[in-house]
Amino acid sequence: MSGPFGSSQWMYLSASPAWFGDRGLFGGGEPSGLTDVIDYITISSTGNATDFGNLLEARAYLDGTSDGTRGVWFGGFNQQRDRIQYVTVSTLGNAQDFGNLTVTRYSPAVVSNGPRAVAMGGLDQSTNEDTMDYVTIATTGDAQDFGNLTAGRREGGGCNSDVRGLIAGGYSALNIIEYITIATTGNSTDFGDLTQARTFVAACDNTTRGVFGGGYNAPNSGDSSNVMDYVTIASTGNASDFGDLAAAFREATACSNNTRGTFAGARGPSNNTIEYVTIASTGNASDFGDLTVARYSMGGLSGD
Repeated sequence: MSGPFGSSQWMYLSASPAWFGDRGLFGGGEPSGLTDVIDYITISSTGNATDFGNLLEARAYLDGTSDGTRGVWFGGFNQQRDRIQYVTVSTLGNAQDFGNLTVTRYSPAVVSNGPRAVAMGGLDQSTNEDTMDYVTIATTGDAQDFGNLTAGRREGGGCNSDVRGLIAGGYSALNIIEYITIATTGNSTDFGDLTQARTFVAACDNTTRGVFGGGYNAPNSGDSSNVMDYVTIASTGNASDFGDLAAAFREATACSNNTRGTFAGARGPSNNTIEYVTIASTGNASDFGDLTVARYSMGGLSGD
């Protein structure tokens, strides 16, 4: 998540768009098996995460977003891969059933303009999906068809403004960035390229700038990346260097509060780590704190 999401997902303070907030949530993941844990942090501060509640079942490779009030997670790896579930971000507790995706899958990228969330791509069994589907976050129910990506892909990072949603990177080690206009159904369009092709990118945003962090450079390799790129969401073009994560991350997630972006979890020796950046200012990430349970392939989102 990124933005109101996550890769990302997604976040903000009172003067910011309504779907942002200062509470960041990290759901699910895989430490040495799937988990249903949901953690939360206060994004504007630093410190360790706190228990929020539990997902409906243990799962990993999911992604999330919010409308500021309600946080939603899409898909994920377990027996029910078309599940959409939700929480009220301000209230500690367990997730509830929202509805179902149009296609069962995990590792989508999710973006939102506040009212509408769009799940982009993912893996259905052995097929990389080009499917995009959407929901109205305030209203429970099944997803509807939005359009198609230019090609099937999974494990990309999603970020957004209140107009556009972007997906960057993905399997297998892609440098492609594509975008959609979230309010209008239709197929994605080419945006530009990342500075470095990679899979399992985490993404966050401040509605103007999208930041893509970490990933790895070849499928099924241990070559994790500490690279962070950024783009200006309203324009098109190739990404520029933002700075470096403190550690090379892959299979991390992200969320933001419109000012600060946080990257959490990773596959590797430091998979309880949370780091943060100030999105408007390029530079390297700093330590934020730790998750309650070390894990990777979570879904991140934020809200009030």
